[in-house]
Amino acid sequence: MGRYRPPQPKSSPYITLDGYEALQEELDTLWKRRHHVTKALAAAAAEGDRSENAEYIYRKKELREIDRRVRYLQKRLPDLRVVREQPSDASAIFFGAWVRLEDAQGDESIFRIVGPDEFDVRKGYISMDAPMARALMKKRVDDEVTVHTPKGDKLYCVIEVSYSKID
Repeated sequence: MGRYRPPQPKSSPYITLDGYEALQEELDTLWKRRHHVTKALAAAAAEGDRSENAEYIYRKKELREIDRRVRYLQKRLPDLRVVREQPSDASAIFFGAWVRLEDAQGDESIFRIVGPDEFDVRKGYISMDAPMARALMKKRVDDEVTVHTPKGDKLYCVIEVSYSKID
């Protein structure tokens, strides 16, 4: 039985300037962390028997994870396209928009549509490739949006669209 996994479909190459800078900073941090991990790995390797050396095994695993992420970022960063300007029609929902929605129960939620490399549910950032974001694209205030979810369709109404943070 092999370990073959089919390649993932290409995600959108768009990213906000803040997201790009965060990924670049992560890459710089990983290089610094890798330097410290390799020193600790060398010290653990010098202690003797590596098969029973938990520190050595842990540091090898940590180094492998750092290298995997560094390889990913080095391949992904050159392919990304930073979106710096707002769209010409700021009343419609496009990449980078902050959107306030109201569902059928009257509950409000706020989302920002960002690139797949910077989505963060805790911050309210959703990927432009997500079903919610795809359903919202090109909608305007007072438009109703139906989002297809695994639990069934959900209906939302667009309350506010802004390209600066909504409080």
